[in-house]
Order: sequence, then structure tokens, then C-alpha cells
Amino acid sequence: MENKVKTADEAVALIRNGDVVSCSGFVGTGTPEELIAALERRFVSTEGPRDLTLVFAAACGDGKERGLNRIARNGLIRRAIGGHWSLVPKLAKLAMDNQIEAYNLPLGTISHLYRDSAAHKAGTLTKVGLGTFVDPRQDGGKINSRTKEDLVYLMQIGGDEWLFYKAFKIDVALIRGTTADPEGNITMEREALLLDAQAAAMAARNSNGLVIAQVERIASSGSLDARTVVVPGMLVDYVVVAPGATHWQTYATDYSPAYSGEIRVPIDAMPALPLNERKLIARRCAFELPRGGVINLGIGMPESVAAVAAEEHILHELTLTAESGVIGGLLQGGLDFGAGINAQALLHQNQQIDFYDGGGLDLACLGMAQVDGAGNVNVSRFGSHLAGAGGFINISQNTRQLVFAGTFAADGGASCVEGGELQIVAEGQTSKFVKAVEQITFNGPLAAARGQSVLYVTERCVFKLQPEGLQLIEVAPGIDIERDVLSHMAFRPIIGDVVRMDPRIYQLKPMGLATMRQDPPQSNHCAKGNDEKSSVLKFEAKPNSHEVLRPSARPPINS
Repeated sequence: MENKVKTADEAVALIRNGDVVSCSGFVGTGTPEELIAALERRFVSTEGPRDLTLVFAAACGDGKERGLNRIARNGLIRRAIGGHWSLVPKLAKLAMDNQIEAYNLPLGTISHLYRDSAAHKAGTLTKVGLGTFVDPRQDGGKINSRTKEDLVYLMQIGGDEWLFYKAFKIDVALIRGTTADPEGNITMEREALLLDAQAAAMAARNSNGLVIAQVERIASSGSLDARTVVVPGMLVDYVVVAPGATHWQTYATDYSPAYSGEIRVPIDAMPALPLNERKLIARRCAFELPRGGVINLGIGMPESVAAVAAEEHILHELTLTAESGVIGGLLQGGLDFGAGINAQALLHQNQQIDFYDGGGLDLACLGMAQVDGAGNVNVSRFGSHLAGAGGFINISQNTRQLVFAGTFAADGGASCVEGGELQIVAEGQTSKFVKAVEQITFNGPLAAARGQSVLYVTERCVFKLQPEGLQLIEVAPGIDIERDVLSHMAFRPIIGDVVRMDPRIYQLKPMGLATMRQDPPQSNHCAKGNDEKSSVLKFEAKPNSHEVLRPSARPPINS
């Protein structure tokens, strides 16, 4: 049998003009950096290949130079179809400048498209994306005016609305693993995630395409345990051994045995977060965590909820998950995002999305960049910044209880805690509570109609989604409703009885969540009746119900 081991330059030399190239990776985890760098070298030296279509579910990048940022070059890329764009700003700039055709589709749907393309299905049929910018009645996922072809179609089936995402062939799949044998069998024992390497490889193989796998070492023929092989050699055309510099486990970590499951480490003794805005928000979100529940924590502000859960010694009562496929343990943030310490299991990314899309989550805590009076949320595109939806749409549309988390304002705001009260030091220049969001990533009215429970948590106040729109329900100690909240919003929320947020949030010492409830942990999947209502026990906050706050009468803002 032919030895499949090649150099990176030899392997990428086989990519042709106009090929559709998929790239695995979640930030830096599973990203085939050596292959991407070789493609960059080839284009710089030969101006080829040209006019590639690039497909990626999660952003394979560090927000600066690495990952797909390397190949964000005019002439090399003609079209890009991606789920998350924030960490590939050079590619996003080409899209925003109308230099390439570009689409932003839900991360989970792209993950499913790999699988469905491998099966030669016409596409993926789902309700994910209805009422958002992906809906063809809005933008259809198109990022700019250069992008004309429709990839998303609205369909009526049995009286219900569905979205149909058109399948695509994969000519070249760039994937990554740990160990390969000369026949191309790939294992992933030192990787932090499995991602979509298997599905993408199968999609390319069944399109008569190429599969190029980056690994860190070669084993002898026949020595790999079949039960550890993630991508079988029959799917792999070439194997490239990468030097250590381009095969870090994540962009922040060379190698952590805790990420690969080689060892387990104590996590309750991790350093506590400082008492800043991030921790205040994470603490309030932590009160919503259902004991025994299955949770998703999004990128950015929600990452800190895991740290608060660890500090409060309640992490063992939760199953934290990420769309990357991690089940259990402590999810990581920053350039380690997507990885987990002490994970219980790793799923392929498309399998994790199956679980999410089917309503398997008990609660999700996600970020928010803009919110309007109807409860719509935008995290995907604001101003000149293209962040992309990532897994946000899959998660937010299919989870019964949502908590959106973020600072009240952006760009230069500052606050501090003094004597158990929140003091606003400087107001942010950009209000997050706007008259109309620039792009709908989460549809508030649709969620209200479906009966989802939705909170919007900031360091200074909390809102709740009602059928009529956003309602202010809590404010922080030290915060004046008129001065610190309403005067900085572009709309007037519903206001009834407003109470103070739990004072323990604003104290230096831990809040004592572990001792608040002694009932046994219970998942709502064990306690649902026909009405689908959750009976999950929460670490309930205790707002000062004796102090009901009412704002003074004033006309609606911008009315």
C-alpha cells in the first residue's frame, strides 16, 4: 500500500483553482496550522491556487495572524461560508469590504451540512435560523452585496415553516489529529476536541475529493487500536507531520494533559475572579443554574459563569457543555475556548448540535452586543465588526431557558463596588439597548410566542422577556433607575415592580450557593410533564422584595 506521508508543501500543491476547501478547527483547537501555512506559502510564491471557496464552522483563528487569517488574500479566496467570523478578522474584512462572496450560516448547520453532504443529501432541513438574519426574508445569511446565490430557502411543510440549507461538495478537507499510521488511520488522543474531522473527511471522500490530515507523529503500520481511530485511513489521502510550533493543542496552550483527558486536575481550588463587572454578571447568571442541569456557556462574558460555579463549589452539580463537543468538566475561555478540563466525554460537533437542536439543554448563557425593546438580540454584526453567529442561533432557538449576559454599555464604561453597592465610574460610549438591533441573531417575539424563558443580565440591572417586550425587573444596590438605567436606553422598557438584585452578588466573599438548597439534584428531563414545564431546582436569588423601586414618571425615550 502507498505510504501516505507527505510534506505540507507536497500535499497542498494538489489543491486546484476553484476548489471548495473545508478547514477543521475551533479557535486553535484542531486547527491544521501547518497546512494553512503551507497554502499561504504556495500562494505568496506562485499566486496559486486561485478562487477557492472556503468552508468553516467555527472560526479557525486567533483574532490576529494565525489560522485562516493567513490565507485571507485577494485572488486566493473567492467565496467563504463560515459560522463564526470574529477570530478571522482579515477574512472578515475581505467580506465586509465586498472583496469576496461571503455567507454567515449557523455553526451547527454547517456542521450538519458536512454530514448531509457526505450522504449526498440535497441539504439540511431545520427550523434553525427562522426569524433571524439567516432567514431568506431577511438577509439569507449573505454578508455583502457581492453575494448573490441563495443558499437558504424558506419551505412550508405540514403548515410549519422550515429553512432548507443547500448542500455543497467538498473538494479538499483539511483536518487534524494526533497520530497516523502509513495507511492514513488517524487517532486524536492528544487533541482537546474531535470536531467535524470525520464528517468533513467523509464529505470530501464521497465527492471524489482529497483529505489531508495534519498530525504530530507517525505510528507503525497496524499498531493503532481500531477503537481509537477517529478518521479511518480509507478516507485519508495524505498525512503531514507538523513541527511542534504549528501543532499546539490550542492557540494558548502547547499541551495540557487535562484537556486531552490524560489526567484529571482539582478545579474547586482555582483562583477566584476579581470582583469586577464580569464577575458581577456571572454571579447573577449563576443564580439561574438548574441543579443537575445540562448547560451551555457561550463565548465572552458567559465564560466566567463556569469560574463562579467552581468558586461556589457547585460545578459537580452541573453538566457544562460547549458546541465544540465537550460534555462535563470546566469549560475554558479565551484562546482555549472550546476545550474543557476534566471532561466526561467528547462528542463529534455535529452530534452535539443534534442534542442542542433537539432541545437537550436545560439552560444556556450567551452573550449580547445589542438588545432592542422587542427582546431581539444581535451578536453577529454591529458597525464595521463582523462577529458571526457561531453556535448562537442553534443554541438560543432550541433551549427552553436563556440568560443573555453582558455589560450594560460598551466602549469605555467603568464601575466598581464600594460598601456593597455598585458605583458607575464612567459611562460607556455605546449603549447596548438600542431602538432596533442592526441584525437579528435572536428573535425576541418568536421566543416569547414559543414560551421560552429569557433574562438579560447586566452588572447594574436585569430584564425579562415578556410577550409585550422587555421588562425591567431588578437593579443593583446603589443604582438609580432613572439616572443609571433608563436615561441610557433608546427605548422605554416595561416597568412594574422593580427589586434590588441579591446583595451577595456585590460582596467580596463567596455567595454560598452550595448551601442555599439541600434538595437532591434533579434534571428537568426527569421531571417534565405534558406541559413541558421544568421542575429543576435553582440556586435562587433573594432580591430585597421589601424594597420595591419605581421610577419617576417621564415620557418614553425617543418617542
